[in-house]
Amino acid sequence: MIYEPSIMKIGLFFGSFNPIHLGHLVIASYMANYTELDKVWLVVSPHNPFKAIGDLIHVHDRLEMAKIATEDTDEIEVSDVELKLPRPSYTIDTLTYLSEKYPQHEFWLIMGADNLKSLKKWKNYESILKYYKIVVYPRPGADVSEWANHPAVIITDTPQMDISATFIRKAVAENKSIRFLVTDGVREFIEKKGLYRKIIKA
Repeated sequence: MIYEPSIMKIGLFFGSFNPIHLGHLVIASYMANYTELDKVWLVVSPHNPFKAIGDLIHVHDRLEMAKIATEDTDEIEVSDVELKLPRPSYTIDTLTYLSEKYPQHEFWLIMGADNLKSLKKWKNYESILKYYKIVVYPRPGADVSEWANHPAVIITDTPQMDISATFIRKAVAENKSIRFLVTDGVREFIEKKGLYRKIIKA
């Protein structure tokens, strides 16, 4: 359970993290160190309502890998809050819950430029823009110029690594190396538990 005694600006980085990889960690680290945010919480989602379940492994394994990947850093933590909320879990519901639970903190939403482009499809997106700030990292081919002057949106130059969880899962299933794509601890966890050995079609 995450407990923060002092006032902080906390960035919520939602994802399935299936598995967490160095691309995720670069984004989280940049947000925690190069923006106004004090900390980043990785919010591991049971299931994104916009995605098919496909080869999504159990959320507890994904949580454990996220914890392993961030065990040596204080500015990035892992949250299991969405496991406690009704499903499907929508971002606005999680934001509201955390704001009520930790009223001393200011929560910001971290998202990729591709998600920002589709924000108007999200549940209660107007409330997100009204009550929260959104800090955005670039994604290839995602033009977010329409949001450039929005008072709630902060567009960053976060460094990008062209790594995808899909690529990693496929590599594991094909018995190829994922060294340097995930942390050593995560790689060892995947190997020990035999995760992603089969590709399941969505």
